[in-house]
Amino acid sequence: MEEKIVAIKKWLGTGSINIFGLPMSGKDTMGIRLAEALGGKFLSSGEIIRAAKDERNSGVDKGELAPTNVFYELVLPYFEREDLLNYPLVLSSIGRWHGEEGQVMSVAAGAGHPIKAAVILNVSEADVAERWEAAKMLGDRGLREDDKSPEVFKKRILEFREKTLPVLMAYRDLGLVVEVRADMPRDEVFVELVNRLYDFASRGEA
Repeated sequence: MEEKIVAIKKWLGTGSINIFGLPMSGKDTMGIRLAEALGGKFLSSGEIIRAAKDERNSGVDKGELAPTNVFYELVLPYFEREDLLNYPLVLSSIGRWHGEEGQVMSVAAGAGHPIKAAVILNVSEADVAERWEAAKMLGDRGLREDDKSPEVFKKRILEFREKTLPVLMAYRDLGLVVEVRADMPRDEVFVELVNRLYDFASRGEA
């Protein structure tokens, strides 16, 4: 697998891989692991927005996506940070609301981090509901407000259906989508992720 990671790193350069999926699909888990394997940096729009504690994005704790203007102001400047300049980036769902993907791609490219693939971690809503229940019992998600109640979790799934699925269709139309099966143990999902990215990168280099 190491040879495939080296090939992906060469293909990616200082570009970006944007990872999408339902809540609890493993975006951050896989994104952090991939960034480490590639010697890159990991950015999560959810973490950035929650950490800001901005009154304008108070709906986030209720399972709603941050308003587009707040997302632009809080998240997009990260692409131009000097400490990220010479690194590839692995993104966790940056630009979740349909219409944001164009601005995300433009800013990323202008900062030297063009988005070269949009990964979709495919897992069913039933599976992520089970994962949410298990995480709640284990208490391994910290004190995130958007994970505390089933109503809020269901709202997050609805937001994904209504606002993020069209984003994925836009990336698909651009030929950037990489489908990854994510209903497996974490190590197997990571191997699948590397294999699918390697196949995608190989086609791009052909």
